[in-house]
Amino acid sequence: MSIFEFVLAVLAVWRLTHLLVAEDGPFQAIAWLRRTAGHGFWGSLLDCFYCLSLWIAVPFALWLRSSWGQRVLFWLALSAAAVLVNRVADRIAPDPPDYFEEPEPNQKETL
Repeated sequence: MSIFEFVLAVLAVWRLTHLLVAEDGPFQAIAWLRRTAGHGFWGSLLDCFYCLSLWIAVPFALWLRSSWGQRVLFWLALSAAAVLVNRVADRIAPDPPDYFEEPEPNQKETL
């Protein structure tokens, strides 16, 4: 496996994990999925980037590696790299703008 393939796998794990944890998805489908999952195991899994990245990395490790030792190491490496990408993305992403409204001017005219 080349470094290019590893980077592609890391980005795919990060993208899917970020989609499920932090985005609403097309037509609010991912938001609906998180609401439906509730507050049990599945709901808490969809709230934790670190936890979910481990689960998302499993099929990539199984598919891209041949021996079980390599699969385990690759699984943990993919998850760790996705977490690092997420931390970097959080640091460089701009903060959302603060929302505020200007108070309405006083309707009384002073003479």
